[in-house]
Amino acid sequence: MYQKINKKINRDHQSTNKTFDSRSVEVDYATLIPILKEGLQVLDVGCGTGAISNGIAKLVGVEGRVTGIDNTEKFIASGKVSYCQTPNLELLHSDIFNYQSDIKFDLIVSARTLQWLSNPQDALKKMKTLLKPGGQISILDYNHEKLEWTPEPPKSMQVFYAAFLKWRSDAGMNNHIADDLAGYLTEVGFNSIESYQSDEVYKIGDHNFVERIGIWSKVANLKQIVEEGYITEELRLKAIHEYDNWIKTDAQQMIMKLKEVRGINGKV
Repeated sequence: MYQKINKKINRDHQSTNKTFDSRSVEVDYATLIPILKEGLQVLDVGCGTGAISNGIAKLVGVEGRVTGIDNTEKFIASGKVSYCQTPNLELLHSDIFNYQSDIKFDLIVSARTLQWLSNPQDALKKMKTLLKPGGQISILDYNHEKLEWTPEPPKSMQVFYAAFLKWRSDAGMNNHIADDLAGYLTEVGFNSIESYQSDEVYKIGDHNFVERIGIWSKVANLKQIVEEGYITEELRLKAIHEYDNWIKTDAQQMIMKLKEVRGINGKV
């Protein structure tokens, strides 16, 4: 979520803040927890408002430290207010390409962020320079091409979603990056690659079901997709209306395919 990712995106910050603030390391990055040891120096790339960074900071303890960076200044400003009581957490307004550090990190994490980059390998190369020898990287991201709805949503939303993926692809973003991460890490020189399936499963009756499955109504507010000719305004509005009604009447489950991939900087 930085510059060089996709300058076309104009997000509704208030809505996105709420989505980011509702996340936690226990729910939204659970596979990471076993490698979070006390005393680790951690960099969180594309941290949003810092909700997951805050959880990581608590798990690495007072001897550890977490630095979260994001290129959206409003997210960082919000996080500095929300998590000001966490002494071992620092949130900075920066993208990965411009970020400089006087220290090397034990662990670098990046959740749901590389999906927005047209040059993810370059970002991984930069992260590698910020890791200690033997340090570890963990990337968590989606395969948007394998999204599952039960039952299928209205045709209007299916058409919008296909247009959204085409828009992303034409902008250079990888819609199935989750399945390419292991190869990317190998390509830039990481070793001991491990992958963990981390699908997000939302079922009717879950306390956050409506909010999480409703993410696609929020995505459909991206008017760039209309402005650049991928879909008509009429169909975009129809997709939002019919999808919101579908959530109220028919929706049972959504599965977003997500994978965590780890690697080690250097020989082990």
